[in-house]
Amino acid sequence: MTDNNHSANISGLQFDWDLQNGKFLFEQEDAVLFWITSAMKEFFDTIEEISGEEASTLVFEASGYRQGAVVGKYFEDLKHVKVEEAAEMITSTYAAAGWGYAHIEDLDMESKTLRVRLKDSWEYKINKAQGKKRRGNFLPAHYAGIFSMFFNENVWFEIKEDQLAGAESTVIEYFPSNVTISENIHALSRKKESQQILQLEAMVEDKTRDLKELIKQISSPIIPVLEGVVVVPLLGKYDQERAEELVFNTLSKLPSYQASYLVLDLTALDDDIDNLTTSLLEKISGAASLIGTETVLVGLSAKLSMTIAESGINISDFHCFQTLQHGIYYALSQQGKQII
Repeated sequence: MTDNNHSANISGLQFDWDLQNGKFLFEQEDAVLFWITSAMKEFFDTIEEISGEEASTLVFEASGYRQGAVVGKYFEDLKHVKVEEAAEMITSTYAAAGWGYAHIEDLDMESKTLRVRLKDSWEYKINKAQGKKRRGNFLPAHYAGIFSMFFNENVWFEIKEDQLAGAESTVIEYFPSNVTISENIHALSRKKESQQILQLEAMVEDKTRDLKELIKQISSPIIPVLEGVVVVPLLGKYDQERAEELVFNTLSKLPSYQASYLVLDLTALDDDIDNLTTSLLEKISGAASLIGTETVLVGLSAKLSMTIAESGINISDFHCFQTLQHGIYYALSQQGKQII
């Protein structure tokens, strides 16, 4: 052994250092050492900061399970080693590697169940340094991966006691289950997708609500142009909600303007109007007449006039003019007034 090479055998486990090449070997395999409550804590904190608590929990859980499956597969390939012996070897090996105390209890090969008791594990120390109230799932999932290989059947776990929550040790029960890491990953992906869809739907609803409010504010304003005469321009296309809003706003404000004439300007109305819009004209005119206001239609194109006539509305019931100017002149003349 040179100054650059050191070896130690502790409880049957081999440790070797090759300082010249920067190697540390544990049982003839490359290994690495980290400080638990500083370097490893920063590693865990960074993953949680980037991924978020829910996703990072699944990352640690999936990593622990898959690493455990690798360990389980290694011992499974050693045909001469029984499961009980392999379990004891694993816990002893992990203790030597600084993983804390671990003990396998009530291992039942027939029911494929067991209990694992952990105390002062590296994960517990990291979680404690992080100030967490609930332990992580790396080590519980790790043993699930190990025994899934041993039993040749998917095994999952339930934490019965938690050292981080004040128990003397962490106790985990294992049993055959349909729960798998892949399903958990897919479930989180679907949950994230659903959350994104809900967020998008909420955004659409908010924008739609804002747009409707804006339309209400700018759509069909009531314009008192002269004494006794108000103008309401009809814009675009009307659905049931817009139509009802127009009728309500117009009729509720007409009395305050003491309007004798309501001039409906159809210049900006779509030529391709439907029955809802034509019935709106009839409805607003009929309601206005009940409060003593006469309705005048202006801005009718030839196509729009034909559409209104074909709808069954008697166009002769209205005073119709081609331009807004002519409609206002008519309303003033009926009141014995004129623009000078």
